Amino acid sequence: MNKADIKNLSVEDLKNQLTEAKANLNKLTLAHKISPIENPIQIRDLRKTIARLNTELTNKQS
Repeated sequence: MNKADIKNLSVEDLKNQLTEAKANLNKLTLAHKISPIENPIQIRDLRKTIARLNTELTNKQS
């Protein structure tokens, strides 16, 4: 999900995407702890996406 997509989302959509991304991050982190995943860069990208979603949510709420 790129910045332009995130900016076009409504507040409710941002909250839904945020909870979904956090769940995916927990799942990936747990899978990586059990056995190394093929592409650990996915974890970093997902953390950055969560940060972008949080930033846009804060901007739209204020």
